[in-house]
Amino acid sequence: MMNTPLRILIVVACVALVAGAFAPKRGWGANEPNKDSQPAASASTGTATAAALPVATARLPKLLDLGATKCIPCKMMAPILEKLKKEYDGRLGVEFIDVWVSPDAAKQYKIEMIPTQIFYSDTGKELFRHVGFYGREDILAKWKELGIDLSRKPGPAGSEKPATSSAPDKTKHE
Repeated sequence: MMNTPLRILIVVACVALVAGAFAPKRGWGANEPNKDSQPAASASTGTATAAALPVATARLPKLLDLGATKCIPCKMMAPILEKLKKEYDGRLGVEFIDVWVSPDAAKQYKIEMIPTQIFYSDTGKELFRHVGFYGREDILAKWKELGIDLSRKPGPAGSEKPATSSAPDKTKHE
């Protein structure tokens, strides 16, 4: 039976492979590098494959957690990351890289201690970095502090869906 972080890594790697297969067909990742995106992890490091995709490809803010499956605070982060990934699907990218399995990723992201969470804007710009365990409510509060609204899903190609209101329509119909 596989543990949850390993399953997450396998799913992330599969998603990255599928996205990589479609990227050239849609014109994503043209030969022009994205200067705002975070350093790409080496494609040869299995678990870091998903991080090689620029954040701007998905146009979503991204939470990248770099840790290890055998580190105690990292193990405590795993269910939080999985829940955030499911709950904010389509609004927030959530990824995990095991730096013990992929030591090159630790160098690329300049990781000194684990776990380290890196918050990226939808353009790939690093907004904030935290070292150590970071609780779910603290993560969500930080996104809010950074001005990122995770309550709405982005609309197609640069447009945003308007916030839906539960207030009754006050327009008069005659």
